[in-house]
This record gives sequence, C-alpha cells and structure tokens, in this order.
Amino acid sequence: MAVLHSAPRITSNEGVKDALSAALQSMLVSAHEEHGEILFTVQRDSIEDALRLLRDSHDYQQLMEIAGVDYPGRAERFEVVYMLLSLTKNHRVMVKVATDEATPVPTVTTLWPNAGWLEREVFDMFGVLFAGNTDLRRILTDYGFEGHPFRKDFPLTGYTELRYSEEEKRVVYEPVELAQDLRQFDFMSPWEGADYVLPGDEKAATSPVDEPKTTESPAQTGAGAKTDAKAAEKVSAEGPAKKGSATTDPGAPEPTEDRKSRARRQGKTADTKSATETARTKAAKPKATSPKVAKPKAAKPKAAPPKTAQPKASKPKPAKPRAAKPQAAAPKPVKGDEA
Repeated sequence: MAVLHSAPRITSNEGVKDALSAALQSMLVSAHEEHGEILFTVQRDSIEDALRLLRDSHDYQQLMEIAGVDYPGRAERFEVVYMLLSLTKNHRVMVKVATDEATPVPTVTTLWPNAGWLEREVFDMFGVLFAGNTDLRRILTDYGFEGHPFRKDFPLTGYTELRYSEEEKRVVYEPVELAQDLRQFDFMSPWEGADYVLPGDEKAATSPVDEPKTTESPAQTGAGAKTDAKAAEKVSAEGPAKKGSATTDPGAPEPTEDRKSRARRQGKTADTKSATETARTKAAKPKATSPKVAKPKAAKPKAAPPKTAQPKASKPKPAKPRAAKPQAAAPKPVKGDEA
C-alpha cells in the first residue's frame, strides 16, 4: 500500500537561507549553514515577531524545542535556541538570541502554548529570565534549590545533597561532603599526546634515541693497522700445530680392543646380558642351590595373666563406751541459811 504525503522525504537547504534572510530583514543579525542545518541569529527584542513570521508566512508550524547555551567568556553569555519544524516541507531551522543574567527575553507563549514549560526548563537550568511568562518557576530541580546546574561556573558536585534520614523518617538536605577531592581527568588521545608539558617532562633533555650515531673516522669503528696486528698475535707461545706434522703424545694408552689379554666376548651384540659377559665371569658365578625350607618353630605357651591381690575383709572394731561426765556437786549451804 503506497502512502502519499505532501512533504518530501529528503529536503534540500538550497535557497532556504537566502529566502528567509530576505524575509526577516532588519530583525536578522546573522545567518549561516553549519552541519547541514540553517541557523539565524535575530534581535532579542524581535524574537516574537521573527518566530511569528516563520510560522505564518513560511510554514514552520511547530516549536520542537527551546535550549540554552552558556559562554562565560562573552558579555552576553547565554544563547536561547528555538528549533522549528515545517511539517509540509519536512524541514527544520534554528533561531537564536543572546542575553545575559539580568536581561529578560520576550516570551513566545503567545505563539505556542508548549513554550511555557520549555522556557521554565531554560530558566531552571541556566537562569535566563523570560518576560511575559506568567508561570516562570523551577520545573526540574527541587524546592529551595540554589543555583542553576547548567551554568559553566556551577560546581560539578553542587552545594547540597539529599538523603533519607532514619531518625526523622524523611528526606533531608545537607551540605555536600566528599570522601575525596574531585579529580579532573585528561581524556585526550594517548597516542597523540597532550598539547601541554606534563609534570616532570620539563627536566628531560633530548632522548639519545633521537640523536643519530655516525662514525666519522676509522678509530671510531675499531678498524685499522693496529687492530690487524693485534689479531695476528698468537694466543699461546707454541702456537697451533702446523699441517702434516702428526705426532702422538707420549704415554697415550693403546686402544682397548687391541689388548690380547682380554677375554673374547661371548654371544652376539644383540644380546644384552650375554654380550657383556665373558667366560671368566661366567665361571666365577656361584651355582644355584635349592632353597632350604625352614621348619616351623613350636609356639611358646602364653604366660597366664598375673593374679591380682584380693582385698582382705576388715573386721569391725567394737565401739568403746564413752565415759560419763561427772555431775556438778551441789553448792554447800552458807551459814545463816539453816535457820
């Protein structure tokens, strides 16, 4: 099933920049094409009129996005970028304005209602003000957030951190506490090298590998008449033997196989044991005798275990009678008591 659509599948930028530049006239600051896209920079106070002209007269019906860019080195450090789409032409253009921290940009909520949230995002991230936006408040960060995270001078770690407190049973905000300092890394290509002097490299001189080594004179190569004379010297006093003067050293023994006193080998060389045995060694071998059978010895009777002495029964001793304690004598009567 073929789908028919008025918008072309691929749209060319040819002639678009000139046509829109002529339409914007005095509102236009600059226009150029970059990375296959057409960009227009217009006056800040004329942004609403410029976007209305592109929407109504040149069929750029939709506002797709509003983005912010921060250039801290510029007097007007912020750029607000509007991205427009033409559904009938299948073409996009970008319109930019410049501003600073204190100067507001006119709102475009009168042209596209969705610009309200998009302008709130730019305000929240960059701090750009929009004149005429009736609901200009933060939309991405939390309540009470300080600063604008997309600014280049905003610290990467932020100012506060949040965590859940078990004691208070809620999310609390605290100043940022880092376990270690934030480190900056160099992500340049390792085989191209950094474009600055690394610490310690300022002390290094030219590498010896980079200096070519040449031999300007024979003395540097080690060759010459002096070297040839040294090579002709003999290592020892007598020197090596000359050819044709074959002499034997005194005291050298005769070859082993020429000794007549040695007995002739028995057997073939293929044999292992018999080839190395002679008649003399065979005669010296003792004859094998039948092994003696050992008589079994009578087992000795096992000794009886020693008797353990049984304890004698002790006779009960008669209990001795206890002596009765003498009773105390009665007190003698005192004179005078008798009467």
